[in-house]
Amino acid sequence: MDKAFEKRKKVVYDFICDSLYVPMKFKELAMILQVPKEQRDELREVLESLEADGKIYLSKRGKFCKGEAKRLAGTFRASLKGFGFVVTEDGFGDVYICEEDVNGAFDGDQVEFVITKEHQGEKRNREGRIVGIIARGMTHVVGLYRKKEQQNYGFVLPDNQRFPYDIFVPAEKAKGAVSGHKVVVELTSYGEPGRNPEGRVTEIIGHVNDPGTDIMSIVKGYDLPVEFSEKLLNQADRVAKEVSPADMAGRKDLRGWQMVTIDGEDAKDLDDAVSLTAEGENFLLGVHIADVANYVQENSAIDREARERGTSVYLADRVIPMLPHKLCNGICSLNAGEDRLALSCIMTVDRKGIVVSHEIAETVIHVDERMSYTSVRKILEDGDEKEMERYRDLLPMFRRMGELSRILRERRQRRGSIDFDFPETKLRLDEDGKPLEILPYDRNVATKIIEDFMLLANETVAEDFFWQEIPFVYRTHEPPDEEKIRTLAAFINNFGYSMHIGVNEIRPKEIQKLLAKVEDTPEEALICRLALRSMKQARYMPENVGHFGLAANYYTHFTSPIRRYPDLQIHRIIKDHLRGRMDEERMAHYQRILPEVTKHSSEMERRAEEAERETVKLKKVEYMQQYIGDEFEGVISGMTKWGMYVELPNTVEGLVHVANMSDDHYDYYEERYEMAGAHSGKLYKLGQRVRVRVMDADRMLRTIDFEIVDSVSE
Repeated sequence: MDKAFEKRKKVVYDFICDSLYVPMKFKELAMILQVPKEQRDELREVLESLEADGKIYLSKRGKFCKGEAKRLAGTFRASLKGFGFVVTEDGFGDVYICEEDVNGAFDGDQVEFVITKEHQGEKRNREGRIVGIIARGMTHVVGLYRKKEQQNYGFVLPDNQRFPYDIFVPAEKAKGAVSGHKVVVELTSYGEPGRNPEGRVTEIIGHVNDPGTDIMSIVKGYDLPVEFSEKLLNQADRVAKEVSPADMAGRKDLRGWQMVTIDGEDAKDLDDAVSLTAEGENFLLGVHIADVANYVQENSAIDREARERGTSVYLADRVIPMLPHKLCNGICSLNAGEDRLALSCIMTVDRKGIVVSHEIAETVIHVDERMSYTSVRKILEDGDEKEMERYRDLLPMFRRMGELSRILRERRQRRGSIDFDFPETKLRLDEDGKPLEILPYDRNVATKIIEDFMLLANETVAEDFFWQEIPFVYRTHEPPDEEKIRTLAAFINNFGYSMHIGVNEIRPKEIQKLLAKVEDTPEEALICRLALRSMKQARYMPENVGHFGLAANYYTHFTSPIRRYPDLQIHRIIKDHLRGRMDEERMAHYQRILPEVTKHSSEMERRAEEAERETVKLKKVEYMQQYIGDEFEGVISGMTKWGMYVELPNTVEGLVHVANMSDDHYDYYEERYEMAGAHSGKLYKLGQRVRVRVMDADRMLRTIDFEIVDSVSE
């Protein structure tokens, strides 16, 4: 820094430190200091430098004050464009960080920051500057190794696009990697201006073209645990014993009840069975869940590993289970024809779908048939004679199930439950993991039966334990941000729709009514997507704040303890209560551990969802490589200033970049979600049908590029 600049800094700082100085805004300060307009940019640089030194700060009202702004802490989340947000956990809200104020922070870092701009009364639109890094969130990076020819070093090109630099690797730290290897590199330096981060290769995953390397790179990139230790596997072997008379002692024996499991054809961990009989005018519905807690004792090696994993992860070509296979596919799986221990929620449901009484009990069950969604659909929707003859003894129960499912679904709809029916992706791969087919997942009468019965059991269990005032784990979904809903309400006025928004309150019924109004209209896809984006993410909490999306006052996750740790934790609480062990000491124990258990479980759920999305995205790119140059019809599913996203009927999504919209110059109008041609007047809107051509499919970047061929008439 030159001496003249330092001198100007001292003059400005001395003035602000003067005892008669009153905090003032930039224009006032410039006038008092008699700085000409042509020199005011230089004054801004001086003030920014003093801020960076911590000698002055900008108040909430935009006035310059002596001293350092209050330092806050949070997690930095980088965008692909260089800027990012600091996420805080104290209700302070997310804070925008522009690229110039990132100051060497990477995605996932724990950082200190100060507020540089704040709109009074608004949590959104805050801006800040990162002033310190508390802890690095990223210590290992997965990427493609490239050796520099004739040079004694190489670089790793990160898979994670939020890590913006290639990583320098000296030859002696490359572990024998050659160009084309996918590797894990440990960061030894995070770099500085003009100098790349440095690292050493700790693992070679495989060559980029080897089968399985692509998915394993994602596994390593998200630090997903793959193997179980020998000690843990031995423990699983010891506890996975067949059900004995001693195990059944004191349990409600339901082995004489007719019951089935209903799952996908390829499911192996069957953790829920259902039974349904008529009881006068009412239904007697049993939801029977594998009693995993009987085999996984609290704080055992298996339990500690399950708690750390948080959830099973379902990737395109494999499952990474929360529990060893000996348990999740063996003794804990409700396999047909075998005695199994369960935790059952048995509900008497009237013709209006109301649970008039219920019992939660430790049981022993014996599943009659392992049914698939396809078989049940063939029976109830298709009237398939061959399937109906095969399961003749179960037909009355299946018909009752279809009837009760409709009753329960209609009741949820009446109270305002929101159903975003966007198609999920189903992949069909060959033995080498190559995608053969990509389809929207079939959501039929059978999947709805299981969904409806599980939802009812989850609500019933949550309400029971809420009123008993016992420490518990709830699955919560908080109301959406009011600003986002008001933005949505203003936007839908363009289409002649309206929403009633109460004072500081939005009811799920209003969202549901809106979705019903737009059903089968040209703008349905557009408005559904915008409504979904206005929602918050569901999470686990020890406090019950209700579930906005389901319009439920009480909700939990009770039905999948094989694959979700919160469900297993809930089962322990229920069993302690049923056995009379929920004394003050146990209550205090759960009150102590549940905040961390729920927080960690929510984080692991996010990690699993992101990894699952990345593997599906990768396989979609690989699948579309064979169609470069081909044309498809799709729907504009997203809009940004850099282009439009188009989704095909098979759920594949690609970007039409503005650079490839060569017939005109297009401007993006964010408030209307429209792209308009400056000269032609041609208009593209969210939800519009278009015909596109596949230009490129990049496996490294996991991106698909389209170009517009033509609009499609509705």
